[in-house]
Amino acid sequence: MPEPTSLHPETDVLTRGFDPQLSVGSARPAVFRSSTYVFSSPEAAERAFDLMGGRAQRTADENVDLVYSRFNHPNAQILEDQILPLEPGAAGAVAFNSGMAAIMTALLAVLQPGDSLIYTIPIYGGTQTLIQGFLQPFGITGIAVQAGDGGAIDRAISAAKNLRVILIETPANPTVIMTDIGRACRTAESVAGERPVVMIDNTFLGPAFQHPLLLGADVSLYSATKYLGGYSDIIGGVALVRDPGLLAKIRSKRSLFGNILQPDECWILNTRLPTVALRMNRQSKNAQRIAESLNDHPKVQRVYYPTLFEDAEQKRIYEEQCQHPGGLFSIDLKGGKRAAFEMLRRLKLARNAVSLGGVETLACHPRSTTHSAWSAKDLDEAGIGEGLVRISCGIEDWQDLLADFEQALEHA
Repeated sequence: MPEPTSLHPETDVLTRGFDPQLSVGSARPAVFRSSTYVFSSPEAAERAFDLMGGRAQRTADENVDLVYSRFNHPNAQILEDQILPLEPGAAGAVAFNSGMAAIMTALLAVLQPGDSLIYTIPIYGGTQTLIQGFLQPFGITGIAVQAGDGGAIDRAISAAKNLRVILIETPANPTVIMTDIGRACRTAESVAGERPVVMIDNTFLGPAFQHPLLLGADVSLYSATKYLGGYSDIIGGVALVRDPGLLAKIRSKRSLFGNILQPDECWILNTRLPTVALRMNRQSKNAQRIAESLNDHPKVQRVYYPTLFEDAEQKRIYEEQCQHPGGLFSIDLKGGKRAAFEMLRRLKLARNAVSLGGVETLACHPRSTTHSAWSAKDLDEAGIGEGLVRISCGIEDWQDLLADFEQALEHA
């Protein structure tokens, strides 16, 4: 791994992980489309396979020959090196071909049949389906706990048998409820025997506004499709890990599953990293102005956004855990599903689409799209009502966006 530097992240992300001399002097990385790589010697090949198979440990400053692009390739190495400054506390990163691949692989690197997993709800619909529809039939117990309820999370951690993982999505999708990462990590320390691994889905506020590893978490997970990619044109995922031993386990599982991010997408994502903070700051400012403006709209029942929290505990978590409120908010319309659908139908600038974090503004109805696989009971308990609309702000002029939402709400 590269040596830590004293540079600020915005500078470090542009100056590490890439040697122009290895790319014919190119100022920016090339795309290396190759399935296999030529070994410098038979001994180097043997060493590469020993390291890849976990039969040996890499020494400091050791250069290891590449083997095969299912295991690693130059563009993945460059991306994984250059993203590290954006996630303080990370020992390394692992790139995947989707956010779900990152979550699944990180979980399967740790969990075994008979283990239990605590996860907060609401959570991304795909993650909940993975736990309930895939992991539980394999003998892994999923324990759902309401996001933001620190006491309930503490009790669940204390009561769970064979607890191996605590998975927290904060802010929660789509209600923006925040969970105290530090508290969950401290409670995890009290578990008898092996400490459970704390994983945070940091897609909504990371890496610019929230740093889970500095708060004690072990893994910070991303759908790189969202703010890291930023243009709604690639699918990717990243796991950033604090412990080198756990990092090796996740890498090993990625090699087995073959879900590494391909060279072209690594190259594209690498070009986006230097502007993550710039884009997210603009998106956060837009979202805050619009959310606060819509908070008193007569057609709106409630706006879900960190600067509008009324609960004292939610305010405390936000102020202690986050640098800025982020570019995502949800609104609950008084007219229910009919009003939500009509609003979405009338939008002219914002686009009715799932996903988030792109430079364009997107809006969707979670109950009928991203969380539609849930039961009505689960949706109601999670606060995902018929009138809830999730909005991901882009980098357009906020006044134009506000005018668009206001004209659409007139018809809701």
